[in-house]
Amino acid sequence: MKITGRVRLGTKTKDLVKELLEGEIAIIDHKDIDQLAAESLIERRVKAVINASPSISGKYPNLGPRRLLAAGIAIIDDVDKAIFDKLSEGDLINIKDGQILKNEELLFEGEVLNTKKVEQRLEQTKENIGVELNKFVDNTLDYAKKEKHLILGIDIPKIDIKLKDKDVLIVVRGKDYREDLEAVSSYIREVRPVLIGVDGGADALVEYGFEPDIIIGDMDSISDKTLASGAELIVHAYPDGHAPGMERIKGLNLKAKTFPAPGTSEDIAMLLAYEKGAELIVAVGTHTTMIDFLEKGRPGMASTFLVRLKVGSKLVDAKGVNKLYKSRIKPKYVAEVLVASLIPIIAIMSVSTPFHQLLKLLIIRLRMNIGF
Repeated sequence: MKITGRVRLGTKTKDLVKELLEGEIAIIDHKDIDQLAAESLIERRVKAVINASPSISGKYPNLGPRRLLAAGIAIIDDVDKAIFDKLSEGDLINIKDGQILKNEELLFEGEVLNTKKVEQRLEQTKENIGVELNKFVDNTLDYAKKEKHLILGIDIPKIDIKLKDKDVLIVVRGKDYREDLEAVSSYIREVRPVLIGVDGGADALVEYGFEPDIIIGDMDSISDKTLASGAELIVHAYPDGHAPGMERIKGLNLKAKTFPAPGTSEDIAMLLAYEKGAELIVAVGTHTTMIDFLEKGRPGMASTFLVRLKVGSKLVDAKGVNKLYKSRIKPKYVAEVLVASLIPIIAIMSVSTPFHQLLKLLIIRLRMNIGF
């Protein structure tokens, strides 16, 4: 394997992908690469990924590396973290079978991941998943005790946009969010629900031609252009009221309200819609499984359990809905539809005098041609 390209470095993948250019080599420090990070790197059409950490540590079955390899992107794994000190933005490097060279000087060496290695390591993670599940459940119970006021009551900020008796669509940048958003696009156009983008989910709405009505989150993974689109802005703050995301809002000369609460931004987006009287809450790209939350780096998902218990009667999860539209139409069904559509035509023709006369003429002509 020989790859030549210029590098771009970033210890946080979600920040790095904003700057990456097509054909560059991404140098990251991302333990257990998740699918969302992999998709972001693929979109940027990078030549290769050099990871200072293990791309699969064995903690849980993270599928990001498999996705990268399937897209034809090489992975040089578990390289010394000192690579961030040795290389600078735009440096031209060569990768030769795991060796990383600059001006023919060997700087570092990592492991070249291939499909076989990735599948073996993913298989090995299954042995550890029971341990992680036990930790996960214990942590979730601990969080539930601390976050139970999410069910009992929480202070909801006043907002300008009316949600009462309306459909609300909440978009989170989670697994398959693009496919699911595309699948519900017709629903958005026909019903015109209030659109809430959770951080990067607001960019996803814009990408598909929709304008978010409300943007809620930490404001750390969303473009300046979308923030300035005119949507009502709500910054997710810590329970003590501290809201780091407000610094960015003020830097853009924008105004926003704060929503102090534990849990995730997608949780408080659902709470906002529910407490403001939404008729229906449709969620796209939200995190719902243990793997989702392990990838997200959250030790427990108590807030999500509690929030979904509270809003469950109004919540419709669109996760995976795109797969409903991918099944092939079976020939048997096509034949049945054709037969059903021909029945009324045949019935009309059977009682039609002109048709009877035409049929007799055809039979006579046929007998003449074959000599009867």
